[in-house]
Amino acid sequence: MKRKRKIPLVVISDVHLGTYGCQAKELLQYLKSIQPKTLVLNGDIIDMWSFSKRYFPVAHMEVLRYIIKMSNLGTRVIYITGNHDEALRKYSDFILGNLELVDKLVLDLDGKKTWIFHGDVFDSSTKGYAKILAKLGGKGYDLLILINSFINWILVALGKEKRSFSKMVKDSVKKAVSFVSNFETTAAEIAIQKKYSYVVCGHIHKPQMKEVINEHGKVLYLNSGDWVENLTALEYKKEKWKIYHYKKSDYLSSENKEDMIINDIVAKILS
Repeated sequence: MKRKRKIPLVVISDVHLGTYGCQAKELLQYLKSIQPKTLVLNGDIIDMWSFSKRYFPVAHMEVLRYIIKMSNLGTRVIYITGNHDEALRKYSDFILGNLELVDKLVLDLDGKKTWIFHGDVFDSSTKGYAKILAKLGGKGYDLLILINSFINWILVALGKEKRSFSKMVKDSVKKAVSFVSNFETTAAEIAIQKKYSYVVCGHIHKPQMKEVINEHGKVLYLNSGDWVENLTALEYKKEKWKIYHYKKSDYLSSENKEDMIINDIVAKILS
């Protein structure tokens, strides 16, 4: 068994437990491989917009159980509410042992102020009538994810890597690209005004780490991505940030890795 990686701070967001797109098994593998001092769940962990008693697999429940186990073993777990789990906001500032529920968070990381929040405050589609349309659009997105899951099942059976078609669609739509750019700029500019060194968001499912500079100063903008399309997290250690990208091969035994390589070679020959 591999030794767990000790990390001072880990940030994950947009897990969307309770939806077809959630990659719960992969997330559980990642969580079991680390030993963070602080784990920040930066919004949309449980998808209450799409929640259904008919669909909440064992793997999704296991993620919640393991996070609670981590808090019981000493990890400080901070749950920041997002738009898909906004129903929890009425319980904000709740603390139970090592588990905290908040709307936003400011941390001191090696003398640098760090502002962490989900990011839906910048998104007009999560408010009022637009929110209803967003929920309807979410149903179509869920259908795309379901189709994508079936295609990925076939790809895995053929020994090929999974692909995110929903991500490809979003990355190719100019409006979506523009929204992401505006989101990042807005978050960074406000953080600079508030004299923060780091600003950490989720919400847009776009893992990112970049320095933003304007006439008032500079800030490092970070986004933890998601566990639907990108399977990413943010890790902070030794005064440095990095974006973690889940790779199935990292969790295979040497014997399984050899089998995967052979299957990949055979698939390439046959294709």
